[in-house]
Amino acid sequence: MSVQLGRWVGGRSGLLAATVVSTGIIVSTSAQAQGAAPVVVPTTAPDAATVEVDTAVHDIMITSQGREQPAQTVPAAISAFSADLLWQRGVTAPLGLGQYVPNMIASSNVGLGSGNTYFIRGLGSTESIATFDPAVGTYIDGIYMSRQNANNFAFFDIDRVEVLRGPQGTAFGRNTIGGAVDIVLKKPSDTFGGYGEVGYGSFRTWQLRGSIDVPLNPAIQVKLSGYYQNGRGYVHDTTTGQRLNDGDQGGIRGAVQMKLTDNLTWNVSGAYLRNKAENTLNFTCDPNNPANCKGRFASTGLLTGYLPGTSPFAALGVTGRKANYGLGNKTDTQLYTSNIQWAADDLTVNFITGFIDTKQQYLLDFADGRGLPNVATPNPPVHGYSTGGYAILNDGSNRQFTQELKLSGKAFGGFIDYVAGAYYLNEKNRTDFADVFNRGAQFGVTGNVGLPAILADRTLNNITTSWAGYAQADANLSEQLKLTAGIRYTDDKKTIRINNNRAGCVPLNATCLDTANLFVNLPGGSAAIPTEQRSKQWTPRFAISYRPVDDVMVYASATRGFKSGGWNGHATSPGALLPFDPEKAWSYELGARTEFLDHRLRLNVTGFWLETKNLQTQSAFIDPASGAPSFVTQNAANYRNRGVEVEVAAVPVRGLNLYANVGYQKARYKISDTLSPNRYGVKAVRQQQLDCRAELAAGQVPLAPATLGVASAGDCAVGIVDANGNIATPVRTPDLSIGFGGSYDFAIPVAGIILTPSVNALHRSSQQTDSANASIYTGSSGGGVYPANPFGGDFISGSLTRAYWQVGAAITMRTDDNNWTLSLECQNCFDTAYVQSSLFNYSYLSPPRTWQLRAKRVF
Repeated sequence: MSVQLGRWVGGRSGLLAATVVSTGIIVSTSAQAQGAAPVVVPTTAPDAATVEVDTAVHDIMITSQGREQPAQTVPAAISAFSADLLWQRGVTAPLGLGQYVPNMIASSNVGLGSGNTYFIRGLGSTESIATFDPAVGTYIDGIYMSRQNANNFAFFDIDRVEVLRGPQGTAFGRNTIGGAVDIVLKKPSDTFGGYGEVGYGSFRTWQLRGSIDVPLNPAIQVKLSGYYQNGRGYVHDTTTGQRLNDGDQGGIRGAVQMKLTDNLTWNVSGAYLRNKAENTLNFTCDPNNPANCKGRFASTGLLTGYLPGTSPFAALGVTGRKANYGLGNKTDTQLYTSNIQWAADDLTVNFITGFIDTKQQYLLDFADGRGLPNVATPNPPVHGYSTGGYAILNDGSNRQFTQELKLSGKAFGGFIDYVAGAYYLNEKNRTDFADVFNRGAQFGVTGNVGLPAILADRTLNNITTSWAGYAQADANLSEQLKLTAGIRYTDDKKTIRINNNRAGCVPLNATCLDTANLFVNLPGGSAAIPTEQRSKQWTPRFAISYRPVDDVMVYASATRGFKSGGWNGHATSPGALLPFDPEKAWSYELGARTEFLDHRLRLNVTGFWLETKNLQTQSAFIDPASGAPSFVTQNAANYRNRGVEVEVAAVPVRGLNLYANVGYQKARYKISDTLSPNRYGVKAVRQQQLDCRAELAAGQVPLAPATLGVASAGDCAVGIVDANGNIATPVRTPDLSIGFGGSYDFAIPVAGIILTPSVNALHRSSQQTDSANASIYTGSSGGGVYPANPFGGDFISGSLTRAYWQVGAAITMRTDDNNWTLSLECQNCFDTAYVQSSLFNYSYLSPPRTWQLRAKRVF
């Protein structure tokens, strides 16, 4: 099948042909079917309870298009998961979704376990600083989470999760150019009940979850729920003896539902979430003892806590309370939602209010207490620097208020289904952070102190105000044919200001990071860096869907989306805090949503063609001249991706549940032939490519230090130009992803239990995680001067993720009334270690094998 898919997607016409052929086969073999109820298996004892097992694939009601409807009727690429399905598959946090959604990559942010990075069809973002916006939006009960530094939390009170692939600019608005993860929490019930769950697993990790519903009277229902997780961490720091990457977190939520009248309902909730998880740099072999490869290891000299007056950063001159932080991350989030709904027969009005307050404090070492890798030193020696190798100290605050008025209903006797509304967002962010780089390894300074230097210590304040109006309508031309048209208008305004925190640094000093100094020196003068950005965008959607029979729908759609612009917030000098423009995309889809065999088989197929302009490419590299870390984000290229996505669910026999998903994609950057720099003097990509090739022809070597041996090819392995002088492969776009698995319910009526073994597997072909595809390999370079090279050989460290398999399994036992459940499960059962992210030529690995025993009681 994968060979045929590869042939089909060679061009736009091939893509359309692929989906048309698939659709034709589906329609020609379809059979009209009615919903099938679960089969009841009688027990041998007349008074015993009954056991229910699945006999059909169940549809899920979703609301991602503004109104409630079955997922199979929506002409869009949507993967929906009920709470029960998530529990059965062991998905306890949003990161687990990436295994079950075609062409979706989900991983922790570099350094931060509290924040998730999502890429869908190659569009995503790895940044958590507030001057960057995500490309895949996260929503909780319809409330947009603008920051991705706190979007990783436990699924402790979930009704369902909807993952939408492709631009969602009409339905969800800005910053959903790649897609959206829509998390819907459970509302309070009018029946007393709840559940409690306890789990224990790898690395001495305890986990508790629970929820209770208390109906006070027919008009008022209350829900209280919470979770707690604590462990010792899977990384052993052999320099300090500490345990890292512990994943500690917890939260509590209270919700009230008030049925004020027959038509008027008010749902209000409040949640407090704390996440202390890290994703620190670690290795499969101990840097202090490379022969020890049994576990995960780090060698940083940073401590997880400092006694008053003992912090090395305070002594170095870092300002504010962040100077006394210990190694780790703490993120506190308050989330308040209110949804007032008035519903009549053909009209529903929702007044939706949200407020999110996130505070984040962290100290993280992105160089493991030593130097950064290059071809001269591919495996930097351990130093255990007391200030880390490259440390960032962050004290941030993000506050966000949203207000939405939404109308949905029917018109003209049901001929039109519509949703329309107005939306407002106000976001205020304050980020006080410092970069400390230790040059000791670079200059050969011995000892665990080295030569630390503060690259920057500044406070960023930025505000976003966004207004939007939207409308979408479905015209039901017949029982089989439906036309969809929608549009959204967004007016986005962003402002920024920056203040230098370092002593003696005044605004009149042009080298100080201050708003007054935001300009770039150019050969013909200077260019001011704007402190305000204004963007006005129209994002329409058009779709046509047709049902030749009840259980088959085919559709075609065209949708536009955009991602807001911003600034290079990692800048350590005024002239580097450059702006970048909004990113825009059109997505074209052709798909089919089908069910066969009396709802025992579901097959969904989507072909897509994605055209993105002004792609915001994020590049982190080591400056060959200074040896220091550098960041650049620019609209470096356009981007094209096209592919096919297949999702299959089946119940071939009673109790046997199978699933499979396949994602195939071909992505590439499209660059301009211009050789002129942009208005801020940034070199054009085509010119950089030419310069890189000239440097290679002169014998210069990429990823080499400028101070040793052969000259460094500074235009190679930077931005989106790779080490060979070619345009790089887009990040996180494996050609092929395959996920599959299943479970079987063994009903044991005499015992009154159901025993369910399950297994799941995921395969991804090779991919890149750094925009320039920069990696270090075995084999000398520079005429034998350097022991390693950036071109190829056995992989040492960097961007490359080789093809991998990952397997999970579980055995679950539940009583026939579903009141008691006991499960034993493992994730990454074969302990596969693959590269999830990379930064400054270091690789960030996937988590190791974990197991967990869970017990759940429903009452």
